[in-house]
Amino acid sequence: MHMQNVVVMEHPLIRHKITILRKTSTGHKEFCELVEEISMLMAYEATRDLPLKDIEIETPLTKTMQKVIEGKKLCAVPVLRAGLGMVDGIRTLIPNAKVGHIGLYRDHDTLQPVEYYCKLPSDISERLVIVLDPMLATGGSVAAAVDLIKARGAKNIKLMSIVAAPEGIKCVTDRHPDITLYVGAVDEGLNENGYIVPGLGDAGDRLFGTQ
Repeated sequence: MHMQNVVVMEHPLIRHKITILRKTSTGHKEFCELVEEISMLMAYEATRDLPLKDIEIETPLTKTMQKVIEGKKLCAVPVLRAGLGMVDGIRTLIPNAKVGHIGLYRDHDTLQPVEYYCKLPSDISERLVIVLDPMLATGGSVAAAVDLIKARGAKNIKLMSIVAAPEGIKCVTDRHPDITLYVGAVDEGLNENGYIVPGLGDAGDRLFGTQ
């Protein structure tokens, strides 16, 4: 399923694992492992267009020209705190990926996202940046995170979310039509409290055991 700049994962393994992730009966340890596994599978898809170059290597039989990834690779940027659960999945696949961090909170009066932490690699403009947030609900925080990343010079940005609401997808694609979203599942929408339905509850609480 492809909407404009949105890739929704159709792989059976991803869909199966997200179903288990949603269940109330899925415990803390299994939840964390599933988020990591789903993130790794999604990253495989999100890095499909990494550029390659030829290098000469030697096999036990002969010298040969073969492909490797070209240039500075990747920077994963989790949106604190739930995004942290997705980092290990990316690093399992790409061990030398750099990791930046962005922290935002919602101002109770204005309801706007406010930055409280932002630490990104100095060479971020040369890297593919993958923003990580397991839940794309209203989209406001993620759109603000992308604003911050662009302000630091990043040009090649993708977003990975495990579960998304249509409202969040619309918010991010309207504000940032130049980035591609990789989404595990698109749910029905948001309830009156801003939670994704059917969703999976609060991803941060379930990852870090703070319910």
